[in-house]
Amino acid sequence: MRGLIHLYCGDGKGKTTAAVGLSVRAAGAGKRVLFAQFLKDGSSSELNILRALPNVEVACCEQNFGFFRSMDERTKAAALLAYSALLEDAMRKSADGVDLLVLDEAVAACNHGLIEETKLLDFLRGRPETIEVVLTGRDPSQRLLDAADYVTEMRKRKHPFDRGIAARRGVEF
Repeated sequence: MRGLIHLYCGDGKGKTTAAVGLSVRAAGAGKRVLFAQFLKDGSSSELNILRALPNVEVACCEQNFGFFRSMDERTKAAALLAYSALLEDAMRKSADGVDLLVLDEAVAACNHGLIEETKLLDFLRGRPETIEVVLTGRDPSQRLLDAADYVTEMRKRKHPFDRGIAARRGVEF
């Protein structure tokens, strides 16, 4: 089976949730899944269940750098090293028989210069033919849109955050 590229983007809720759902589906079919998460510290609730599933490996940066807009230049440099290493690790591991590779928030990491988009695109073009890849994040570049076989946009029409309701554990994270 030929692997395709999925891009879940937009300003609405559901990008990571869709990627998690596909990961569960693939694992349920006996496929090997690598779920790599950028710009998050590994504490999101969905990772707990993914880590418990057979055939699923979770890779994330355990260090929390905070929101990009709050990072100083030193923190950005440290985040660049950490997220670039995470991408390198995911690319290396994916060559070892992974059927589904999820790069959660890789689009945002590219947009903030914390991973090189060119390196990501080179990987997507040269990956083993059977690997299915999911990218998530807001505002993908035209180059990422062009590389994708599926583009699904989550559009926010209404969100509780707009009324001052903070993210809730088990629902938003």
